[in-house]
Formats: sequence, C-alpha cells, structure tokens
Amino acid sequence: MPEQITLMVNGRSVSVARGATVAIAVTVAGMHCRNSVTGEPRGPLCGMGICFECRVEIDGALHQRSCQILCASGMNVRTNEQGNYKTI
Repeated sequence: MPEQITLMVNGRSVSVARGATVAIAVTVAGMHCRNSVTGEPRGPLCGMGICFECRVEIDGALHQRSCQILCASGMNVRTNEQGNYKTI
C-alpha cells in the first residue's frame, strides 16, 4: 500500500498517496478549485498546466496550478470555491 500523507484543503484534513497532485487532493476532499466568473465550478481540465482551470492557493502562494504540484505533508491548500481569495 502506498504511503499516505496528510494535508489541509480549505481547513479540512485530507489523506492521499505520496506522489499525488494537489488536484487529486482537492477532488478527494469533494471540492472544486474555483468558480468561473458566472459561478460555475471549475477544476482540472487539461492536467498539463496549460488551461489554468485548477488554480489554487498553496501555503499562501496564489494561482498555483494544482495539477502540476505534488502534495506535501502539512501543505495548506485553499481553493477559491467559496471566494476564499481574490483571483485577479
């Protein structure tokens, strides 16, 4: 069984396998990355870091592409699902 690590997504503790991306952790938490300007939920689309639909805040750094960053134990991720931070 793969080693599990724990991080926080919007204040919720989430465990994922070591080597999982932040996008996977957000999905495991049952959340989406952000809302579009018209309110629709947005999440990973391309999985290659090109579309920018998966942007989140990671440890205070805004606009991080969650599909390109591996989870780290103790990482703090905030999505803009509920307008948690200003996107632009």
